Amino acid sequence: MRIANLDGRLCLVVADGFIDVEKVSDGQFDAAPERVYERWPQFRAWADTASTADPMAMTNVDRLGPPSPAPSQIFAIGLNYAAHADESGFAKPASHPPVFTKYVTSLTGPYGTVRLPPDGHTDWEVELVVVIGRPAFQVSEAEAWDCVAGLTLGQDISERILQSAATPPQFSLGKSYPGFAPTGPWLVTADEFPDRDDIGLRCTLNGEEMQNGRTSDLIFTVPQLVANLSSVLPLQPGDLLFTGTPAGVGLGRTPQRFLKPGDELVSTGENIGELRQRFVAAT
Repeated sequence: MRIANLDGRLCLVVADGFIDVEKVSDGQFDAAPERVYERWPQFRAWADTASTADPMAMTNVDRLGPPSPAPSQIFAIGLNYAAHADESGFAKPASHPPVFTKYVTSLTGPYGTVRLPPDGHTDWEVELVVVIGRPAFQVSEAEAWDCVAGLTLGQDISERILQSAATPPQFSLGKSYPGFAPTGPWLVTADEFPDRDDIGLRCTLNGEEMQNGRTSDLIFTVPQLVANLSSVLPLQPGDLLFTGTPAGVGLGRTPQRFLKPGDELVSTGENIGELRQRFVAAT
């Protein structure tokens, strides 16, 4: 199953277009996409038998918003691929994943324009993003996938100068400018993947490949991350978890390379879809 946020309305995504959930369910489910995660088990049961006749044409994808538009928490994991840890100059984490946040005001949909901070070094980081589908507190790894509504794609866009301006680095602030957390294009449930633990991720800049990795190379897997975070605090329906980025970021290149006005960044998730961001100068 795939669901989308189209013009702020919850939709099922089918082969021929979009199905408006509130209309097809006769009001059983709210039009607001963020409300569906509060009733995720009931929604899944309904969606399995919902009518998919007469969909809206898939010609308005530029109006897609984030699949989970109002998370109470956004978590992000650092250095979760060994090759990325190496290119960043850090040791591979051993027992605990590095965790930071991206503030909610940085969250956007899959397509759009992002203003670059002035005098910055803004970088790209394509990531698999987990959307939580039910309350999860002190859950085991074996229970973790049952707490996941589905998966989507994200870009952990990062301003490296601000990120490193303090000691220790202030990762969260440098990764939370407006537009620095695009997600989408929709949420895909785990059963739609041939292997939910092995999903290809790719990122191109102006058509040139920058990143190409697979989630089977994660140091800390999705179940491990959910169990680790929930051992400390409750995860809430609709929360987002950026799981880390493969190697190939601009900071790790020789010479280093960062985003500039006019650049187009295209991020692709296998069996998920793509994000597309264009960058403009700050005004």
